[in-house]
Order: sequence, then structure tokens, then C-alpha cells
Amino acid sequence: MKKFWSTIASYIWWTYPRGNVHYDVMVTLILAFIFLAPLKINFKDKPQERPQHPILVVVSSDAGGGLVYRVDAGAVHGSSDAQVRDSLLSVMGQVNPDVEIARWEAVKDIKGRVTEYKVWVPARP
Repeated sequence: MKKFWSTIASYIWWTYPRGNVHYDVMVTLILAFIFLAPLKINFKDKPQERPQHPILVVVSSDAGGGLVYRVDAGAVHGSSDAQVRDSLLSVMGQVNPDVEIARWEAVKDIKGRVTEYKVWVPARP
């Protein structure tokens, strides 16, 4: 029984030299734990999911001193020009409540789908 406990103590204190059978057993157990334990044990260590920002709006300045808003097409609803304009004002109003639209255009991908809207806002005096 004393030999059993001394063997366990040697495993705990890692006293066996490399190339020894006991060393190989310890390494095998460690590797088995690393690769097999995640399948059986729920460590609950998954990263927390952050909700994505619902609306993507990027604001930059243009050469004339005004601003250019780039609004994700998923945030804009409507089929007519007036509906799209109202939707753009609503989305951009979350960034700047007193915004005015000078002009806007739809940016399309290769397949012709609208991916975003570029909206020009005049410079403030």
C-alpha cells in the first residue's frame, strides 16, 4: 500500500524522468483530459454574446464642409422615395436629432442589391 501512495505522490509532484513509462502515462492523461473533457464537461466558459448595434451609421465629412452619412440598407424601410427619405431621417435622427438631407443615393453591390445609402447633409453656418 505504501508503494501505491508513493507512486501517486510521484505523479502529483511529477518526479519521473522523461522517457519513463510513468511520465508517458502522465502526459497521456493530460492530453486525454485536454481533448476529451470539453466533449463531456460543460465548463460554461463560452464568451458572452454581445448584441450587435441594430443600425450601422458611419459619418464622415465631405469636401464642402458638410457631412456624409453612410446608412446600412437593413435599417432603411420603404419602397417610395418619400418613405426611404423618412426612414433615413429617422435612422440619422438617432445620431443627430436636427439633421437635414440635401441629397441621398443608394449604393448597390454587383448583383444590384442595395447595401447602403449615402446621404449628404449640408454644412451648418
